[in-house]
Amino acid sequence: MALSSSRCYQTPTMSLPPFDHDTHTKFTETPNTLWMFGQKIESMESGQKWLEGEEQGWKVINTDEDTSRLYPLMISAIVPRPIAFISSVSENGVENLTMFSWFNMVTHNLPLVSFSCSNTLRIKGMPTNVRNGLGFTINIISKPFVENANAMSINALPEFDEWTISRLTKVPSIHVKALRVKESVFSVECEFFQLIDVTHPISGEITTTLILAHVKYIHIRKDVLNKCGIVDITKYKPITCLGDILYTRISDAFRLPRPVWEQEKGKIEQALENN
Repeated sequence: MALSSSRCYQTPTMSLPPFDHDTHTKFTETPNTLWMFGQKIESMESGQKWLEGEEQGWKVINTDEDTSRLYPLMISAIVPRPIAFISSVSENGVENLTMFSWFNMVTHNLPLVSFSCSNTLRIKGMPTNVRNGLGFTINIISKPFVENANAMSINALPEFDEWTISRLTKVPSIHVKALRVKESVFSVECEFFQLIDVTHPISGEITTTLILAHVKYIHIRKDVLNKCGIVDITKYKPITCLGDILYTRISDAFRLPRPVWEQEKGKIEQALENN
């Protein structure tokens, strides 16, 4: 979904403290280091407090009957969402750069990513551009240039070039005609792979278009790679999208290994016997 200027709250309703530039991503233990197989959440103090919220009951929404609040509700609950900064070019050479918060990885083999465009939003020429065979790029947004990127979401006239107000830097790609954003430390060059029209089962209206993109080239700035050759999140500083006009950064990360059956079999069997 392209980031729209029609969100619920366009300006803060109260004064906010300044951004804390001293906060950095740090690694911690997991929230409940003493948890064991078979242990219920209410056995922990934090779990008890979490479950107290059930006393207020549940709100149930029939999505066929109540559609007016689906968009703001769902984007506030399905979080955080990575943001795709998609650069494309029309057959006439008109450049376009748009932010999408309905974007994610699909598979690594083939390397595919996806993003979707609501047909209720005006996204200039981007949906057409990505299918014209000229290719496009997806650039990841990091904290130092989030305001520059946000300027691109303005609802300008079709002929207006948003690059001029963002002051972001255009750099050529290797495989596709669309430009990359130099300030983005991780960018991918893509070819159109597949289009899936999402059709409402009752009205027959095509409400959304899901696009799958084949990643052909990856550009990574060397200084954000760790010794294992993967991206170091503390240097990457990615921005993700929440609900309303909220964005966030990754300030805390904890390591939680996946259990291995051969190593945990005895503990699991004992937990099942005790329960």
